[in-house]
Amino acid sequence: MVYSVDILSTFASVNDEARAMKGGRIAWVLAMMLLGLSLKAQVSYGLRVGIAHSALIQKVEERYKSGGRFGFSAAAMLDIPLTANKKWSLRPEIAFVNQGGSYSSAMDEDGMNLRNSCWYNSLQVPVNLVYTFVFTDVHFSVLAGPAFDWSIFGKMESREIQDLQFGMTEEKDLKPCHMGLNVGLALERKGLMLSLHSMLGVIDRRATKRAGEQGVYQNNVTLSVGYFFRR
Repeated sequence: MVYSVDILSTFASVNDEARAMKGGRIAWVLAMMLLGLSLKAQVSYGLRVGIAHSALIQKVEERYKSGGRFGFSAAAMLDIPLTANKKWSLRPEIAFVNQGGSYSSAMDEDGMNLRNSCWYNSLQVPVNLVYTFVFTDVHFSVLAGPAFDWSIFGKMESREIQDLQFGMTEEKDLKPCHMGLNVGLALERKGLMLSLHSMLGVIDRRATKRAGEQGVYQNNVTLSVGYFFRR
């Protein structure tokens, strides 16, 4: 029995290490892609940090309900001009996002409707199409595009606090990957930037659903300050 427990513990540890290595490889590949793009002429790069309110939204009894929490976001950005006047550009990011929310599960065998609170960290890659116009010396930008999200680690609290495994369909869990639509506004003056953007999830985050349970969708709103290193 002792040997079997040791073997299971070792196997779980190996799985955790494999997930961590996979997440590290994804982050490294994305970082190298951004670095390669930044070496091209006319490409500007920047950094931003911000506070975020994230929520998990579901439809319960014909009404939409959400449970939210505050977190943070930090990102490296590129601004790649698509036109000679630089009014249109492509702005990809690699962001580390602390997010989460809460949602309800269907009644269990005890007749209880559980509330599940989650908090987790993710790598998020928005790829925004940006339109910019200038008023005096302030640049106003409107942006929109897809955002891809890979969850790395986190926890869930219902009856007790447990680690999220991201993809364990036999238990209450969340999918490891999802995507959404990112929309936002930004102001920039002499490199200093203030931005407000929202990501609207379009993929159900539940790894598995029991009868009577509805989909759960991630929504985030982030207020950031940053700086672009313009040439």
